[in-house]
Amino acid sequence: MKKNIVLIFTRNPELGKVKSRLAKGVGQASALEIYKKLLSHTKDVVSTINCTKRVGYSIKVRNNDMWDNSIFEKFQQEGEDLGVRMYNAFEKAFADGYDNVLIIGSDLYDLRASHIKEAFNALHTNDAVIGPAQDGGYYLLGMNKLVKDVFYNKEWGGDSVYKQTMEDLSTERVHNLAMLNDIDYAEDLAPYPIFQQYLQKD
Repeated sequence: MKKNIVLIFTRNPELGKVKSRLAKGVGQASALEIYKKLLSHTKDVVSTINCTKRVGYSIKVRNNDMWDNSIFEKFQQEGEDLGVRMYNAFEKAFADGYDNVLIIGSDLYDLRASHIKEAFNALHTNDAVIGPAQDGGYYLLGMNKLVKDVFYNKEWGGDSVYKQTMEDLSTERVHNLAMLNDIDYAEDLAPYPIFQQYLQKD
């Protein structure tokens, strides 16, 4: 039986420290509320998956929060940029004996358990799996072996990350998931009824 793990990268939900691009359109307080709803959605989705679940905190590990310690392992992200932090988390997971390692962000309301299950299934016959985002990045990355180049020389948050990552994986077998929409800006909220209140103008 293959050992599977999902890594979830989160930012500590604190006012003024999350979703800065979103906050420019809806304000800091609303951006924090929206981010907490996105975290809750991510938690609910991942909770249904039969695998190890490991949450990486951006600033400080919190033990008494929404991530139940009996379900989620917790760790502090380490590294000077997102790529290095992800590399370190992948390296640790492989060192811990996991065969298939996925990482997801926490700002995707379109994410479903089916995407994660498809990703793990894809790693039976592929070396890597990626979920492209509409903004040119990706919302999920998975591997059954560590490909170091994927984590370096990227403009994280830019619109070329997915393209560059696919170039780094050009010699590997890669499965692409459906393209989904990250929530980074106020206009990204428009398709979702749960977020309509934040778009209403006085």
